[in-house]
Amino acid sequence: MEKIRARLNIGSKAEPVKLRKRKSQLYSKEDTCPLDNGVLGVSVFTVAFRLINCFLVQTSFVPDEYWQSLEVAHLMVFDYGYLTWEWTAGIRGFSYPLFFGAIYKILHFFTYDAVQLLVWLPRVVQALLSALADIKLYCLILSLEHSDVAKWTYLCQLCSWFTWYCCTRTLTNTMETTLTTLALYYYPLPGSKTHNSTKYLILVALAVIVRPTALIVWLPLLVYHFWQEDNKLKLITHHCLPIGALTLGISTLIDCMFYGKWTLVQYNFLMFNVFHNVAEFYGSHPWHCCLAHKEFRFIYPVLPFCMVFCGIALVNLRTWRRPAACALLVSNLVPALYTGLLHQRGTLDVMGHLQTLCDDSDPSTPPLPEVLFLMPCHSTPFYSHIHCPMKMRFLECPPDLTGDKSYVDEAERFFADPHHWLRTSFPYKSMLPTHLVFFDVLEKEISAFLDGSRFMRSTEIFHTHVPEGRVGKSILVYQRH
Repeated sequence: MEKIRARLNIGSKAEPVKLRKRKSQLYSKEDTCPLDNGVLGVSVFTVAFRLINCFLVQTSFVPDEYWQSLEVAHLMVFDYGYLTWEWTAGIRGFSYPLFFGAIYKILHFFTYDAVQLLVWLPRVVQALLSALADIKLYCLILSLEHSDVAKWTYLCQLCSWFTWYCCTRTLTNTMETTLTTLALYYYPLPGSKTHNSTKYLILVALAVIVRPTALIVWLPLLVYHFWQEDNKLKLITHHCLPIGALTLGISTLIDCMFYGKWTLVQYNFLMFNVFHNVAEFYGSHPWHCCLAHKEFRFIYPVLPFCMVFCGIALVNLRTWRRPAACALLVSNLVPALYTGLLHQRGTLDVMGHLQTLCDDSDPSTPPLPEVLFLMPCHSTPFYSHIHCPMKMRFLECPPDLTGDKSYVDEAERFFADPHHWLRTSFPYKSMLPTHLVFFDVLEKEISAFLDGSRFMRSTEIFHTHVPEGRVGKSILVYQRH
């Protein structure tokens, strides 16, 4: 810890420094993580660990891991799907979904676009990128501190249950964290042997393109770099401006192509989420941290920074180091396995069940399958996990963008009076879908409608041990006979 503090000149009085003529270290070509000190073994183990991590996370976290990535990519490549209101409002960029769209396109080109590959291959790729970030974090600390600090930091990174839970998901927050960790490896810390201003600025720019709020994490570090740099003009003209202009220009070009009109996503994002605070529609929290809408995943990118201090703390424990490490492992293992294998798995399992309708249905024999999700909006993934043009519909919940104070979205109207909504939405039995999907907490309230419309329960799928509000313990699938 003292070494890091000394390098950053924190908590020490200024001392006379003897200047010598040399080229700035910030642009040194020295950028290696040598395959000694066990780095090769660490690399192999990390890749294997994150791949196992990938396949042992079989639960859902938040809708964005599908609706801001895989669903958009599926529509890009296969020409059917659904875009949420953020895309019609122009506050989301297509650069991140395009990454997965390229994977889908390759699978489609070689006719390997089976639904299981569409679901798992993007996650495998993200797992490999997360493994690379873990390795780079280990190498960075190895170059700055004693090998013990690097090893314990690495252990803390792998033990973190929240990292396990998030690092293989197709979330913008996950990619932001990966890019942030990689950029940190190349960040010009004084004394660092891995620094490269061009590489780290490119990675920071990509992180901001993926998620504009990444700038919040990097702004203090960018200011520190500018303050420490001797040739500030060169830093701006040879690095910051060209890299920023190029990445912004390319991302804007991509967005304009897919939106079909001139769109500056970063500006729209700022106006909607900061100045108009539209995100508050999806929940608000106390005043501290400035923005009303906050989620734990928003601070995920700072977790690797925290692991450095955790590693230093374990090294300083000395006598209690191993007991503390064992306690750390056990206390994180239980939530990692529980949240990865059990908690909120039903919304994925039900899509696997519904996908069989595509295989079982005969286009020449009506009625064709038609599914209605009577759940909080975006509870499940959609066509990326079905991969057939079966007719599906869910309760929508876009925010009001017109300023109408009396506005109530479709999902709220349904849950206010489910029976009334069903009667008015389907006045004739010929209009009814073939399948209904909903949480068990709704079953009793719409039982009369189910009986009168000849719906019978076909499947019950476990979802969570902790039901809350409109989210039940199980998901029920009813079929009309």
